[in-house]
Amino acid sequence: MLAKPSTRSAVRHCAGTGVLALALLGAGLPAAADGHPQPDLTRFYRQKVTWAACKGPEMPKDLQCAKVTVPLDYARPRTGTLDVALARYQATGQKLGSVLLNFGGPGGAGIPELAAEGREFMDLTNGYDVVTFDPRGVGQSSPVSCGEATDEASQATADNADLSHPQTLLAQLRKAAGECARHSGPVLPYIGTVNASRDLDVIRQALGDKKLNYLGFSYGTRLGAVYAAQFPHKVGRFTLDGVDTLTEPLSEQGVAGAEGQQTALDDFLDWCAMDVACPFGQDRRAAGDQVVRLVHSLDENPVPTDSGGSFSGQDLVGAIGQALYSRQLWPSLERALASLVDDGDTRGVLTFATGGAAPAGVARSGNGGLVDPQDVPSDNLPAALMAINCADDPDRPDAAQITKDLKNLRAAYEQASPVFGRYRLTELLMCYGRPKGTDFIRDRVKNVHSPKMLLVGTRGDPATPYRWTVETAARLGSSAVVLDNKGDGHTGYTSSKCVHRKVDDFLLYGSLPPNGSSCPADGTDRSDIMNTTN
Repeated sequence: MLAKPSTRSAVRHCAGTGVLALALLGAGLPAAADGHPQPDLTRFYRQKVTWAACKGPEMPKDLQCAKVTVPLDYARPRTGTLDVALARYQATGQKLGSVLLNFGGPGGAGIPELAAEGREFMDLTNGYDVVTFDPRGVGQSSPVSCGEATDEASQATADNADLSHPQTLLAQLRKAAGECARHSGPVLPYIGTVNASRDLDVIRQALGDKKLNYLGFSYGTRLGAVYAAQFPHKVGRFTLDGVDTLTEPLSEQGVAGAEGQQTALDDFLDWCAMDVACPFGQDRRAAGDQVVRLVHSLDENPVPTDSGGSFSGQDLVGAIGQALYSRQLWPSLERALASLVDDGDTRGVLTFATGGAAPAGVARSGNGGLVDPQDVPSDNLPAALMAINCADDPDRPDAAQITKDLKNLRAAYEQASPVFGRYRLTELLMCYGRPKGTDFIRDRVKNVHSPKMLLVGTRGDPATPYRWTVETAARLGSSAVVLDNKGDGHTGYTSSKCVHRKVDDFLLYGSLPPNGSSCPADGTDRSDIMNTTN
């Protein structure tokens, strides 16, 4: 949610408001339009990053890690701080500065993603330090958790739940909101894209860059758009790939997401059924029914995991949803599902489902320091996703509205997807009992007066429909340049050679494609997918 300005000034009056405004702008801070002094953020903007080798056996030797400190509340910076974890691959060519990557989510940790997929971005080291981060509330940066609350709320929306008396559901949702607050600590009220965007600007300054060069995927495009609205004169070379909506309410986003994920699942099953190793057999129509039955069976009888927890059908839905974002993950998903179906082995699917290694709700220090990777709660990804989406959405239906709409909502979500509908509906309902979100994104992220930004939309994207690219480009105004990727899959940079080349040309050389230009679809038959994973 958007913090209210502090009534107590932490900035000393100089010779007048004109001098103050110049000082703020020189530090990269927004000056208040009405001339009132802003809270003093000078100490945060004077940081310098100290890099060292990343710790951990799975970390590449050439990946370096660091941190920056940001205020918990930008309106009241003296109330507390938190550390934001960074990682980078150093530039190998003539250095232009840094390019900051956000891989999406919301709730996705940047550091493990860059560690695992760094080879996809090595071309950018010809001009940049390639930097990523774990946003506030995510990964090592004060990770949020809901304990077992999400599973308990999901049970209240089960297919056999009695929705004629929704008071039980509402009570469970209120309890879940309380559990999320208890397990997450002081960062939860200050989570969300508006504050994460301000963190980006502190990171930019700490890296020594006058302007922010940025590559954001999926949710990362929402973050980039908010930054461009807050700091238009600090925008460098910006690419937004897999463009998120800035206007649709969460209820509509959830239906669109369920529909897209169902389409992606259907494509996966088309592909899987051609293989004798497909755990659902070679009868394509029966394969879809088997997935639905597997989810229902696990919801009724969860199976144990090696960590001592349990794995439900909704856990499986979340894992499949993550794996469907990239066709390159399909072979791994097929093997993981085969292990689950044939042997009850959850280890493979859990690699897609979890946000960390520690049990959900594990106790952590509340002092704002970084946590070790092994202490990130296993539910951090879904807990952060819900927290950020709820913080970014100003709609908060009351109990009467939910009671009125619940049956129709469940019908709409189930029609969108018999597999993903309930999961998406639970994400929507988990905002009940939380504070109302900010209206900043919906009302103020528009007609951005920044340098040109490249927006990449993929026609067959299961998570961010192409129409969102068109709508967001129109909303951002003349600064938006659209690249139309005719292919499939979530985002284009790592799946399309053409998109990859055009994005690199823009980030490295400033060469923008014409607005409305396109990239053809790459090959997507079974042999193509298998070859990309070998």
